[in-house]
Amino acid sequence: MTAPVRPPITGRVLPPAGAHAQGPPAMAAGAELDLSDLHGSLADPLLSAMNFLNEVAGRYPEALSLAAGTPYEGFYDVEDVHRALRAYCAHLRDKRGFDERRVRRRLLQYGRTKGIIHDLIAQYLSVDEGIDVDPESIVLTTGCQEALLLTMRALRRDERDVLLAVNPVYVGVTGAARLLDMPVHPVDGGADGIDLADLRRRIHRARAAGLRPRACYLVPDFANPTGLRLSLASRHALLELADREDILLLEDNPYGLFPLGEGRLPTLKSLDAGRRVVHLGSLSKSVFPGVRIGFAVADQQVLQADGDRFLLADVLAKAKSMVTVNTAPLSQAVAGGWLVEHGCSLVRATHDVRKVYQRNLRRLVDGLAVRFPAPSHVTWNTPEGGFFVVVDVPFEATDAALEYSAATHGVLWTPLHHFYDGRPALRSLRLSISGLEADEVDDALDRFAAFVHAYRRSSAA
Repeated sequence: MTAPVRPPITGRVLPPAGAHAQGPPAMAAGAELDLSDLHGSLADPLLSAMNFLNEVAGRYPEALSLAAGTPYEGFYDVEDVHRALRAYCAHLRDKRGFDERRVRRRLLQYGRTKGIIHDLIAQYLSVDEGIDVDPESIVLTTGCQEALLLTMRALRRDERDVLLAVNPVYVGVTGAARLLDMPVHPVDGGADGIDLADLRRRIHRARAAGLRPRACYLVPDFANPTGLRLSLASRHALLELADREDILLLEDNPYGLFPLGEGRLPTLKSLDAGRRVVHLGSLSKSVFPGVRIGFAVADQQVLQADGDRFLLADVLAKAKSMVTVNTAPLSQAVAGGWLVEHGCSLVRATHDVRKVYQRNLRRLVDGLAVRFPAPSHVTWNTPEGGFFVVVDVPFEATDAALEYSAATHGVLWTPLHHFYDGRPALRSLRLSISGLEADEVDDALDRFAAFVHAYRRSSAA
């Protein structure tokens, strides 16, 4: 068999078949903007990372995806939307005493900026997470990304303020920080999900340089991309450190519902006696992404110059009113109906899909062991849950290698360098198990193994 031609190393996005050979058609005369005159973040390659990965997937629609962290669609049904909407309307009538006019207004008008299902979110947090907070400390957002951006916007007062984040970090965090001109200082993840000694060093180093580390962002449960989970002892130690060093913790929790076994660890917020944690949540993985519902639990007290106090949630809502005005009430109603149907328990609501993720994760890890038996140049970690596995390969996992994998072997994955700010290509990549059927996992692994062997030979040539 002839070795494949080694692909270019530029990672250049190739035009789709049939694209105009001479480039895009000329634009009509009119206003012309120079990219260098726009906000500096818009020229940053980091902000193009997700677009590039989506474009590769779009150019190879027949490729099996071990790349996307999108939820499993096997249980989706459009009728669920209508049923959930009816359930929420019935909840308003029967439990809240709304007449038809008030029901109509609740769904079809703008609604309050903080959200209309904050009471149901508060019940879910109490039932599933052991988090007991005043519903008024919850702000409903358009996805968790808005909750994150609003929180960083509130914390970033001037150029001295910085965010700490456990490395490698989800590109949406770093990208949002770029838009806000808020530097992100990386913290080593270590074997347990966060290196507390390094976090302490980074805090002290930033302060010695005249900076203000405002918060540390992390995903304690099955983080993206590493799949790591903080131990219970590390959670307690992290909260103690945050209190001692006077910083906030931004806890993002999209994967905590999906352990490999039945055991779940308490969230940081449920252990948070000192109100050090802003808990960021999303219903994208537990209901479906199309509702675009996220939220922030921000029960910290904010002191005004006149001595009055109010909630950080009120500050976030004030900022939100100038960004998205409110979160779509119809989407909130669908999510609210979903919660009502399941007794405000997402653990109960995700019972069936949780089995799919557990099955796929076991199948992926076991399948890697079959295809790359020890001793092997290919190694991987074994997460305790979630969607992601990190694989170390004997070549640089570049964007060009991904393009070659998709075109030649029909399989997609994610280069890990996208999760490190400014790092060159690494010999590591991320595989995701969330979007495939069981037999597709095996097929995708066959294709992935064929790619690895072929690309290794090509890279060595």
